[in-house]
Amino acid sequence: MAETPDAGLREVVEPQAPLRRSPSPDASLDTEALKGERVSIDETTPEGWCHGTLVDDGYAGWLPANALATPGATPTHKVVAPRTLVFPGPSIKLPPIEALSLGCRLAIVRSTDAFAVTTTGGHVPARHLAPLEVFADDPVAVAETFLHVPYLWGGKTSLGLDCSGLVQLALTACGVSCPRDSHMQETALGRAAPVNLSAPDPAALNRGDLLFWKGHVAMVRDRATLIHANAFHMAVALEPIKEALARIAGDGSQLTGVRRVLAAATSAI
Repeated sequence: MAETPDAGLREVVEPQAPLRRSPSPDASLDTEALKGERVSIDETTPEGWCHGTLVDDGYAGWLPANALATPGATPTHKVVAPRTLVFPGPSIKLPPIEALSLGCRLAIVRSTDAFAVTTTGGHVPARHLAPLEVFADDPVAVAETFLHVPYLWGGKTSLGLDCSGLVQLALTACGVSCPRDSHMQETALGRAAPVNLSAPDPAALNRGDLLFWKGHVAMVRDRATLIHANAFHMAVALEPIKEALARIAGDGSQLTGVRRVLAAATSAI
């Protein structure tokens, strides 16, 4: 496979684009890139696949070329609802032309009380958007908006997501730079919480603390429950902390770390 002569920066123009392990539609889904994300492309194939690196988190892999385009107007707003619809005009009675998930970015040229209008003429419910510089203050509350969403390995949207995808979405929505995979998150995020890993006391946990096992991460909701996307429930679910620790230990996995990401003002229960 030769390098493309027009290698360079691209923008995701589909609601989401799969980033796969190899250039094939049946290859493993490693993550998803959301509309408005920028991708640095270094290679293409005649079959229509681009190899690139996501600018935001440095994740690299293969994306379908038809989901990418030369960057357009700089995004000004982001989707802050779990999912929203884009209409071709200023009426919710019109058939929607697109469905976007939390974190998608749009260039907005004007707004009314009801709709924000994109550079391509799409009309998005204004209450579902916020300027890029505006952030949520509670990642747990963000994660809770995805309750019951199906578990999907590599997923990062309201159609399906995995454990680290949920954490990345929730923290990014709060302005915290977050790697994609759980082992990266355990190394990069926050600081170690003062918790005995062999016998963790829920009373020592704060809302928003991240619990790590090999290949898995969960977020503390309160001192009794956590929230995580997991293959046991095949969904984003709430689970008692003690039950989750026992269940996962029963499968042969022990807690490897607890990271405290939030400031005390927003993490206290």
